[in-house]
Amino acid sequence: MRTLIAILILCFSAPAALAQSNGPQDKATANPNAQVRKFRIPGIRPAIQRARAATRRSGVATPAAPSGKAEGGTLRSTAIRRRAPPPPADRDGTVTPADRLATQLDLAWTGDYTGLVTGEASEKATAAVKAFQKNRKFKETGVLNTQERALLAAASKARQNQVGWSVVDDPITGARLGLPTKQAPNRTEAKSGTRWSSAQGQVQVETFKIREPGTTLAGVYEQQKKEPSTRRLDLNVLRPDFFVLGGMQGLKKFYVRAEVRDGEVRGMTVLYDQATENIMDPAAAVMASMFTGFPSATGEAQIGQAARRKVEYGTGTIVSAAGYILTDRQLTDGCNVVVVSGYGDVDRQAEDSATDLALLRVYGVPDLVPARFADDPIKDSDVTILGVADPRIQDGGAAISAVPGKMKGEGIEPAPQPGFSGAPVLDGKGRFVGMAQLKAPVLASVGGVTPTSHASIIPGSTIRAFLEAQNLPPANRQPGVQGGKDSVVRVICVRK
Repeated sequence: MRTLIAILILCFSAPAALAQSNGPQDKATANPNAQVRKFRIPGIRPAIQRARAATRRSGVATPAAPSGKAEGGTLRSTAIRRRAPPPPADRDGTVTPADRLATQLDLAWTGDYTGLVTGEASEKATAAVKAFQKNRKFKETGVLNTQERALLAAASKARQNQVGWSVVDDPITGARLGLPTKQAPNRTEAKSGTRWSSAQGQVQVETFKIREPGTTLAGVYEQQKKEPSTRRLDLNVLRPDFFVLGGMQGLKKFYVRAEVRDGEVRGMTVLYDQATENIMDPAAAVMASMFTGFPSATGEAQIGQAARRKVEYGTGTIVSAAGYILTDRQLTDGCNVVVVSGYGDVDRQAEDSATDLALLRVYGVPDLVPARFADDPIKDSDVTILGVADPRIQDGGAAISAVPGKMKGEGIEPAPQPGFSGAPVLDGKGRFVGMAQLKAPVLASVGGVTPTSHASIIPGSTIRAFLEAQNLPPANRQPGVQGGKDSVVRVICVRK
């Protein structure tokens, strides 16, 4: 080892010592165009090889040699950079599995994607994107650009509003499922679960739970295939931990999804008349994909919306000096109490599920400063969103923030932080031209994927029409960001 160290010291010190001996008047130094001499130390390479062999025999780790190539006793120092290979691009053009999952769910709602929604890149998913583009006369690339993605999200949202889509936890079976509450508003207790149905039974949704000695997923699968005897299968998928069946049951369409864990099977049956298929086909396909029999085991659904928080924060806009406040209807959905920070509890005066607007009112508060929403279309791509971020983001604070954004079709990029749902949007002239809405993130149990949010905008013309229907005349105010903050409040939803 000592021999190796001595040789290495000699290698690096000899050229420097010889260079110093030449002095400042060395011809090679004085003339930069002169040829640089290469210093050769006879026998250096064999000596290094012998030292390495001796070190290996002694069991001592050999120090890494300088990068470069030794040729004829000459050391040439070289820098070697290794670049990590770029990650493979997603086949359907999205960035993360969660984004793919959200896109496929939206495509299922528009009827362009059929079958189970898994979030995996596939030829079928690409074909669904092309079908969506073709139906709307876009170029069929198989990859959605920002504007197309925003239009898809808006179309999906319209379908969800049409059926009154809601994600619920069944208290009897413990399963989590999505429900078309407008199509099946009546809830009753079933034999081993819960039943939701329409008034005349055109649409029926029923959960079930089976936990008996000897219960297996395969056994329940075979039983569901044959009972009742009128079932004819068009969809038949069996996996180790779940199965999905679909087809006709007499004159009705049906889906069954069931999952197994620790000897217990939890499932759901969807049954609906063919006369409702335009509405129910997309909803039933999504229901079969996002059903989660055992959400408590992982804390979240495999596919579906995140469970609503017990306390959720958003933003509201004062629209009348009489105490009326406009906000996002989804923010107030399922709230036992709604509070406006600094003013106390509020009453819910009106809501519109088609536009997702909600009108609140606080009483006995003087000197409120109302905002005025423009009714002309947004002309600027650059906008400003005024909102109150979630207190977790601002260390418990309640500051009103103005964040920049860009309009992309009916969407806003980048999506603002949590707490900005219901926030007013200002154009380049400081006029209120819309309201931001954060779409609930979609979850997937695929490798710890972080849920992503999408932001859309409800235009000022829609807001004006909603307010006029409530006999609220528009306010008369000067535009501007600083003045606009006077009309912004934090809205807090408290659920059981």
